[in-house]
Amino acid sequence: MDKLVSASEAVSVIEDGMTVGIGGWGPRRKPMALVRELLRSRVKDLTVVAYGGADVGLLCAAGKVRKVIFAFVSLDFMPLEPAFRKARESGAIEVMEIDEGMLLLGLRAGAWGCPFIPTRIGLGTDVLKNATDLALIDSPYDEKEWVAMPALKPDVSLVHATRADVRGVCEIASPDHYMDDLFVRASGHSIVSVDEMVPSEYFHDPEIARRVFWERNCTQAVVHEPGGAHPSSSDPLYGFDIKHFKQYGELLSDGGYSAWAEAFLGDSESSYQSAVGGLEAIQSLPLPVY
Repeated sequence: MDKLVSASEAVSVIEDGMTVGIGGWGPRRKPMALVRELLRSRVKDLTVVAYGGADVGLLCAAGKVRKVIFAFVSLDFMPLEPAFRKARESGAIEVMEIDEGMLLLGLRAGAWGCPFIPTRIGLGTDVLKNATDLALIDSPYDEKEWVAMPALKPDVSLVHATRADVRGVCEIASPDHYMDDLFVRASGHSIVSVDEMVPSEYFHDPEIARRVFWERNCTQAVVHEPGGAHPSSSDPLYGFDIKHFKQYGELLSDGGYSAWAEAFLGDSESSYQSAVGGLEAIQSLPLPVY
């Protein structure tokens, strides 16, 4: 069973109007090579579900997005991702802004096949005022009211892992795998980009097997893209590229999405990586220290 495909083949399953989940966290382990392939495509009118970073920002700036379901869209040192901020302030996109825990519960409900999960998260806050499609329910066991967080079930999810084999067994070697396993399990089709391909025997090591967070049948496509998380990090292999993020913010401010795309996107991932200094430069980016 060989699930290894090119990035263009992998994202070709994404059609106008689909809901796309994107794994990772802010500027960390985002499937950016897959996002860039989406940017090169004609797909539009997407609903994006994410703990967002430049993935969400670029898709919004490129006019690919109708709605974003999110807990935050941040680059850390830039608290508000600049392209997303511009899209939201201009009213170019619809939004469903919820708490980080609510997004987790929505993905968990999708992964479990439940229509919703009850929670007290959001009660007494403007989350309920602004996300008007959230419902309140009464507990059958007491008189308390709960938020019914609906299941989030992306048509397709994109995640970035450290290593994989051709069968779709994936390792995330980062200290935190974030919610990537829930994105994969909740979606109808999962595409995983990886920095390194390994033989299946690699996963016979029990220590490595503990870093496999979903079964291979949950992975429909594997894309080998060394450096494919750039400019986000792929811990423990490389850190995020602060210099590029700053350039990105400046270009968006001065010339909009087209200025960034002209300078960096290119017609392929190899073109993009050449524009940012090459794979060796990406792999030499230091990991952040907290």
